[in-house]
Amino acid sequence: MTGQQVSDPVEVGAAHAARWKILGFLGVAQLMLILDVTVVAIALPHIQSDLGLSREALTWTVSAYTLTFGGLMLLGGRLADIFGARRVLLIGLTLFTAASLMAGFSTSAETLLLGRVGQGAGAALLSPAALSLVVSLFQGEERNRALGVWSALGGGGAALGVLIGGILTAGPGWEWVFWVNVPIGLVILVALTKMLPTGLTSLTDPRLDVLGAVLVTASSVVLIYAFVGAGETGWFAARTGVLVAASAIGFALFVAWQRTTATPLMDVRLLARRPVATGTFLIFVATALMVAVFFLGTFYFQHGLGYGPMRAGLLFLPVALATMAGAQLTGRLLARLGVRTLAVSGLGLAAAGMAIPALSLHVGWALIGVVIAAAGTGALFVVASATALGQVAPHEAGIASGIVSTSHELGASIGASVISSVAAVSLTGATNDGFTRGFAVAAIAAAASALIALALTPGPQPAEQA
Repeated sequence: MTGQQVSDPVEVGAAHAARWKILGFLGVAQLMLILDVTVVAIALPHIQSDLGLSREALTWTVSAYTLTFGGLMLLGGRLADIFGARRVLLIGLTLFTAASLMAGFSTSAETLLLGRVGQGAGAALLSPAALSLVVSLFQGEERNRALGVWSALGGGGAALGVLIGGILTAGPGWEWVFWVNVPIGLVILVALTKMLPTGLTSLTDPRLDVLGAVLVTASSVVLIYAFVGAGETGWFAARTGVLVAASAIGFALFVAWQRTTATPLMDVRLLARRPVATGTFLIFVATALMVAVFFLGTFYFQHGLGYGPMRAGLLFLPVALATMAGAQLTGRLLARLGVRTLAVSGLGLAAAGMAIPALSLHVGWALIGVVIAAAGTGALFVVASATALGQVAPHEAGIASGIVSTSHELGASIGASVISSVAAVSLTGATNDGFTRGFAVAAIAAAASALIALALTPGPQPAEQA
């Protein structure tokens, strides 16, 4: 990141012979983190009923996790660079597992949100460290294939989370959407402790940018708070405008501080690179659209149509398959077609898919539309990762992956908060009009993003430009 550390031997290929086995365990760990963005979606109506949650508390059940995850991601990337990816990954996995246990035992909104914050903090340590290892263990075309696997797990895992959430909620109860992480987390912890070489990291400046972490996290919280509240106060209300302006000032201060501090969380010069900026934008949009559609879909199927959690969850099985298929196909076509063509095509598919339920809100059309949109967003995950991370230097891997992952989680927070406000009237079961508006807003956002991607995304031959 800043050239102040000597890379951990793990990060330069000491475990090269076991790299695919390590990728498998890291992929399952990342899948668990991504699942927790959406696995609660199908359980939200039941959690709302059992704990008496308001619409705002429902939104924060999603956003408390994604916001903490994203807000602390840069700090997690910096810690991975300083102390070594192995150590930070194992600490993050332990914290995430313990917080999952706590969330499952929640008896109030306060304890549930505290558990979700703990999960987010653990994920913020685990995810950038894991992706840093993936980027560093693989080189050249093999790295593209590894990133394709990684992206397929992330995108498909988000859709699969809704299916798993339905099965668990209909079976042992919503608590198990959290408790299921405990045995899985323990198995991965034992396996990676044995497989990852220990290694030592030599430091010249191990200081942390705490002020930077506070600025970026606080600014994100204020922005999400503004969007969540807009459902009641209005999008053009003075309160909404003041909060958005305050958030913008906070982000500006963060950027200014990163330029002056001796130990920044983020080398803002990375964002001046077109591939990194493009990848950051695409992952933000892809995640925002994906979470928005899952949020809408689960409530539409359960509140709008009266389906049970199992039936609603099963409806998302083709969505999971479409997401993974889109990611895998894109990974194979990336070198041939280039990132611009695939980025615009992915966003175009997402816009077309979301327009279908916006025009005709019927269960059949809604499912077809969501499946089409899922294939498009799956493509975006691969394009974004390959563009932003394809050719970063090994010493930049931790912070670059932190930037991408931060954008991923902030996109999830924005997607959930905006769509819950747009569809507020439907989340209470009063009418389906909010669902129609929600899908329309998502379709318009995807179409507008396609135009931006057309201008922003690098041209052909992404391997040389990413």
